[in-house]
Amino acid sequence: MNIYLITQNINNGYDTYDSAVVAAASLRLAKEIHPSDTFDNGEMWWKDHGYPTAWAKHPDEVEAELIGTTDRQEGVVLASFNAG
Repeated sequence: MNIYLITQNINNGYDTYDSAVVAAASLRLAKEIHPSDTFDNGEMWWKDHGYPTAWAKHPDEVEAELIGTTDRQEGVVLASFNAG
């Protein structure tokens, strides 16, 4: 599993995530992980789940940078949330 730093610059106010470190098999999958890591119902997070202002609205708006590898399962390792 790869480790990625994911970031977004779409929503930068209070109560938003600016970045996260995630474990994912590919860059595409890393961009599809929401920093809250709470959506386990099989639906994608960019559909209307009440979080559109907390993170980017679509994976195309997320930047991902490979920073390492791990034996960890896919998901969020650490997230940066700007509480207001």
